[in-house]
Amino acid sequence: MNVLLTGASGLLGTALAVALQARGDAVRYLVRREPLSGDRKFRWEPEGNWVDGGAFKGVEAVIHLAGRSVASGRWSAAVKNGIRESRVLGTQTVVAAMRDAEPRPKVFLSASAVGYYGNRGDEWVDESAPPGKGFLGDVCQAWESAAVAAESAGIRVARMRFGHVLSTAGGALGKLLPVFRLGLGGPLADGRTWWSWISRPDVVRAILFLLDRDDMSGAFNMTAPEPVTNREMSRALGKVLRRPAVLPVPRFALQLVLGEMADEVLLSGCRAKPMRLAAAGFAHEDTEISACLRRLIAQKL
Repeated sequence: MNVLLTGASGLLGTALAVALQARGDAVRYLVRREPLSGDRKFRWEPEGNWVDGGAFKGVEAVIHLAGRSVASGRWSAAVKNGIRESRVLGTQTVVAAMRDAEPRPKVFLSASAVGYYGNRGDEWVDESAPPGKGFLGDVCQAWESAAVAAESAGIRVARMRFGHVLSTAGGALGKLLPVFRLGLGGPLADGRTWWSWISRPDVVRAILFLLDRDDMSGAFNMTAPEPVTNREMSRALGKVLRRPAVLPVPRFALQLVLGEMADEVLLSGCRAKPMRLAAAGFAHEDTEISACLRRLIAQKL
């Protein structure tokens, strides 16, 4: 299959590109910098509604992962605007280019996040749950609405609501490992926030599953079947590393340093269930947090 990928330099995009190529797909990329001739990369300006039209020639599928990190530091008004525009305007740019392509791609897999549901406490949420309140919930709604617009052009759209993607190469786990290896790790605040997680190998497999199934459209929770609380995650990581994990990070300290970002990203969460993936027959390989962490760390995945 001829696949166009955005966000290929990120934690998920790098692994997905390798997996696509390994199975024989021809992959090309949208990048911000001026690409070298012949390297299958095409320039675009996500927030500027501009993309090299040649990028979509002969493309059968588009996987859109690009978006500014929400956890890189304190949120100012400018940072929040950048987070929103990188997702909403970037998706609108891709959808407009797909609509103009001849022939048009057949399938569009677009990233979203379980932040769509907002902070839901102990409530289980599947893909039928309504959106939550807050900045991230609003961003995810607008992000998904921009993606759904491709359906009117006859393109199959799958909206992938990612949880915490666990990998030693980066993301939440990559940031936690150095701290926990020093024996300084522990839960955030009271540790009761739910972490809907998935291993990077499993999420890559799930994306390929959605790519290949012509009957798979709509929203999908890209999470493991059994979410854990932040406290359970901390205990499991400490046990795997054979380090104490009992030093909690006070809520007030997180809020003082990170402000609104701490409240929405670190101290809020949801208990997401991947109901639609399971109903379609997708089988996760990593279902238990301790075993997953042990495998990822031992194999440096």
